[in-house]
This record gives sequence, C-alpha cells and structure tokens, in this order.
Amino acid sequence: MKKSVAILSLALLFVTIAFVNLTCASEYSLSNEETHTSPQGVSPQAMSKDPLVGTVAETMNSGGYTYILLQTKAKMFWVAIAESTVTVGEEVVLASGMEMIEFHSKSLDRTFDSIIFSEGMISQGGKAAPKPQKKTYGSSGAKPSTQKEIKVEKAGGGDAYTVSELFEKRKELDNKDIVLKGEVVKVTARIMNKNWLHIQDGTGSAQDGTNDMVVTTMDLPAVGDTVTIKGVLFSDKDFGSGYKYNAIVEFGQVSK
Repeated sequence: MKKSVAILSLALLFVTIAFVNLTCASEYSLSNEETHTSPQGVSPQAMSKDPLVGTVAETMNSGGYTYILLQTKAKMFWVAIAESTVTVGEEVVLASGMEMIEFHSKSLDRTFDSIIFSEGMISQGGKAAPKPQKKTYGSSGAKPSTQKEIKVEKAGGGDAYTVSELFEKRKELDNKDIVLKGEVVKVTARIMNKNWLHIQDGTGSAQDGTNDMVVTTMDLPAVGDTVTIKGVLFSDKDFGSGYKYNAIVEFGQVSK
C-alpha cells in the first residue's frame, strides 16, 4: 500500500513539473514575441551584413541626412545615410545598417513605417565612394540654435565638470560617473535605440571640437534647453564607420 502511494506521489510530481515547464515556455515565447514586435524593435533583416544594392527612386536631404528611396530587384524601401549628393536614377551600393520602425523625422515632419540607417555609401555610379572623414571629437559640426553666446554655469558637486574639463581629463575619467550642465544645441532622436544630444556650456574650443560634448540618453529634451546630465564618460569610443569620439557621455539621465 505504501509503495502504491509513493508511486502515485511521484507521478503527480512529474505532471506538476511538466505543467510548470510548459507554462514558463509559453510565457518566454510571448515575451520574445512582444520584443520583436515592439515599435522600437529591430527586425532580423536589419542586422544583415549584406550590402544594399539598388537604384535611387527618390531622394531628399534634411537634418544632416540623405534619405533615399531605394529600388532593388525585390522591393523598394527607405534608407538614410550621412548627408551626401545622389541623383534619381543613379545606381548605389550602401552598407548594411539598423532598421527603425515608425521612425519620425522632425526635420521632415514625416513618419517612416520602416527605414534603415545605413553605415554609409560603398559605391556610387559604379565607382567606390570616398571614405568618410574621421570624427575624432564630440562635435560633428553642431552649432547653437541661435547666434547668442552660450554661457552656462558649472554644476555643483564633486562629479561635476565643464565640457572642456571632460575632454581634458577624459583619460582619468574613462568609465567614471560625471555630471555635466549645459545647453542642448542639437538633438538626433532614435538612432540605435537612443537619442543623441550635443551639449555646450561656453567652455572649450570650437576649432578643435572640445566645446561640444555628445551625450546618448533615453530622454529627449528640446534644442535650447539648459539641462543637467548625469552619465558615464567614455574615452576614445569607436562606433565604427569613421565615427570615433575622443570623449562621449553615455547612459545620460537628463533633468532641467
């Protein structure tokens, strides 16, 4: 009798374990599905290493980007690259990139159902494209929204630095928490699933780019806002494709 009870208990235990595993598997599958269908998600095709080959069906320049409606043998879709000169009917080969879903361009006041931010031009009109100029500082030509002189007082506290101090001390501050106060002079939203800010406080040199600090963040302030940012400074950060920063602040938390 005791043996029968033990066998029955063991059988119930196996059934319970199987049910729990099945439930967890279902929840895991649902979680993954939600991730892939998220409006900010990246489709599997976006991570392809294959180049984008086709003909320019439509093009426009705005906000520092060239938008290309690319006609390939299989389909037609939008691609964005750093501002370049292309013409309708021209054959181009573009590097792979990241696809953004429901991307809204403020400068165009237009929402793209899908657009791929390519790493750049590989060839144009059958000829190799020129290599992009290396960006070695936080600034990529950003200018204040007005011609007024920017002068923002340094934030308080031991972790607070000016823009010029962050460039000057970037080696010793590498991978360290910092606080930066300044004016937002440029905003590029939803690139690589984060927002890119250019911050200036009146310190540093415009000639060598040490007056402009790039900050990546999930927050989205407006151009002209004076903000305080808590983040992590990284020295000599290389994102590839010629985009290298002597200093950049990442994981920024923005407050006014």
